[in-house]
Amino acid sequence: MSYIQGFNRKQAVLIPETIEQLIAENNPVRFIDAFVNSQDVVALGFKDIRFNKNGRPPFHPKDLLKLYIYGYLNKIRSSRALEKECIRNVELMWLIKGLVPDHNTISNFRRDNPKSIKKVFRATVNIAKNLDLIGGVLLAGDGTKLRAQNSKKNNYNQKKIDRHIAYIETKLAQYCNALETADGDKKKVIETKIAKQNKHKKQYQAIEKQLKQTGEKQFSSSDPEARQLVIRGVVTEVCYNVQSTVDHKHKIPIDYDLTNNNDKHAMTSMVENAIEIVGNNTFDAVFDKGYYTAEQIHKSQKTWKLTTHVLCSITLLLMLPDKAYKLVKFIYNKAQDTYCCPAGETLKTNGNWYNKRVYRVKQYKTKNCKLCPVKNDCTKAKYQRIIERHEFAEALDINKNNISKNPEIYAQRQAIVEHPFGTMKRQWGFDHIMTKKTKERASADVGFIFIAYNLKRIMNSIGIDRLIKHIILFWLEIGIKKRLNKLLKSFEHLKKLTVYFIENASPKSTTKQIAYF
Repeated sequence: MSYIQGFNRKQAVLIPETIEQLIAENNPVRFIDAFVNSQDVVALGFKDIRFNKNGRPPFHPKDLLKLYIYGYLNKIRSSRALEKECIRNVELMWLIKGLVPDHNTISNFRRDNPKSIKKVFRATVNIAKNLDLIGGVLLAGDGTKLRAQNSKKNNYNQKKIDRHIAYIETKLAQYCNALETADGDKKKVIETKIAKQNKHKKQYQAIEKQLKQTGEKQFSSSDPEARQLVIRGVVTEVCYNVQSTVDHKHKIPIDYDLTNNNDKHAMTSMVENAIEIVGNNTFDAVFDKGYYTAEQIHKSQKTWKLTTHVLCSITLLLMLPDKAYKLVKFIYNKAQDTYCCPAGETLKTNGNWYNKRVYRVKQYKTKNCKLCPVKNDCTKAKYQRIIERHEFAEALDINKNNISKNPEIYAQRQAIVEHPFGTMKRQWGFDHIMTKKTKERASADVGFIFIAYNLKRIMNSIGIDRLIKHIILFWLEIGIKKRLNKLLKSFEHLKKLTVYFIENASPKSTTKQIAYF
C-alpha cells in the first residue's frame, strides 16, 4: 500500500520558495499586517517610537503590536512562548520580517503601553462602525471575573489578620511555658520557633498598618490591586472584574474597563462611554440585576435620556401577614403625591425628606389605618402602616415599566453580552490575567484579549480580502484629507501674509508686492 510522501530534506532546490509565497492571500496575518500598518503609533502614544542615537536601536512598536495581536488571536499570551514562535512560526516570520525580540522586550511592551492598547481597541471599534457592523440600537452591559496572579492565601483583610495574630499569640504562650522547663538543645529549638512566630507577627502587623493607612479593606501581596470578589453564590476568588458593553447587531464589544469592585456602581460610566462611542443616546441599555442601583438608573434616564432595562435584584417584600397587602399593591398618584392602599384609603405625606442609610425618603400614612378592619392583615405595626418612597423611586418605576412592556428586549441580554465572555474564557481559555502588579498592567492584557476578539469577529463577518481593501481605501482617504488640510493651511497663511503686506506697505510699493504674490 502506498502513502503520500513528503519532500526529501536533503534535496537541493534550484528556485526556492519565498516566505511571501508560503502565506496565502486570505491568511489572517495579512489583515493583521494591514491593520497595524494603518495605525499612527505616535498618535496612539506607544513608547520607543524613535531610534536611540547611541547603542542598539529598539524594535518598532508596530512589529511588537503585530506580534501580540497574532499571539492573542492564536491563544498565545506568554512573552516566552511568543519569543519561541518568532523562530519556528512561518506566519510570524512573514508578519514581523524575521525579527526575534527577546521575552523581556515583548513583556515590557505590554507592560508599558496599557493606554495605547486601549486606543488600538477603539480603532477596531471604528472599523466595525465604518463597515456598518454596529447598530447602536440595543446595547447590553455585563461584567466577568478574571483570576489575578494572587492566591487567596496571599490576600488579607482585618478579620484574617486578627485570626492569624490570635493564633500566633496562642503559640507564643505555649512556647514560653515550654521554655521555662526546657534545657539544652530543646531550649534552642523552642527559641527558634518563638523567633519565627515573632517574625510572622511583625509581617501581619505591617500589613495591618498598611490597611489602616490606605483605608482599603483588602491587601494582596502578589498583585496589590487585585481583590477577593464573589464569583458565584458564596464562592470567592482573588480577581479583577472586567466590565464590557456589547452592541447587539454582531455581538461586538464597543468598550471595556477593568475594575476591582463589583458591578453595582459601574453602570453610569459604561453608559456615558457608550453614548460617546455610538454617537447617540437613543439606544436601549440592558443590564442584569447586579447593576440595579436606583441612583445609577436615575442618572441614566435623567442625564442621558436613555431607555433602561435593568432587572430588579430582589422583590422588596415586607414581612406582612397577607401578601395581598405588599408594597406593589399600593398605587402611587404622582399628581397628588399620595398612595392609595388596597382598602381604598389615601396615604398622604407631610412633604419632609428623611435621611436613611442610602437615600432620602418621604413617608406616607393615614390616621384611618388604626380603625381599618384589615389592619392586622396589612401590617404588624402597633398603630399604622407607613409607606416610604425614596427620591429615585420614579426612575425605578419607569425602568420596571420598560421591562414589563418589552420583555423580549431584556431576554436578548444573555445572548448579546455573555457571547464574547464565553468565547474568551471557554473557547480561548483566557479565564485569568497574565500580568501582575497594578490594575494598569492587567488592563493591557485584557485590552489585547478584546482587540483579538473584535478582529476575529470582524474577519468572520466581512472576510479578509474585503477588510484589507477597506483599510487601504480608508487610509488613502485619510492621507488625501491630510494633504488637503495642509494645502488649505498654506493657502490661509499666504492670504494673511498678503493682507499684512498690503496694510503695512507704502502706496508706492503696494502694487509691486501684490504683483509679487
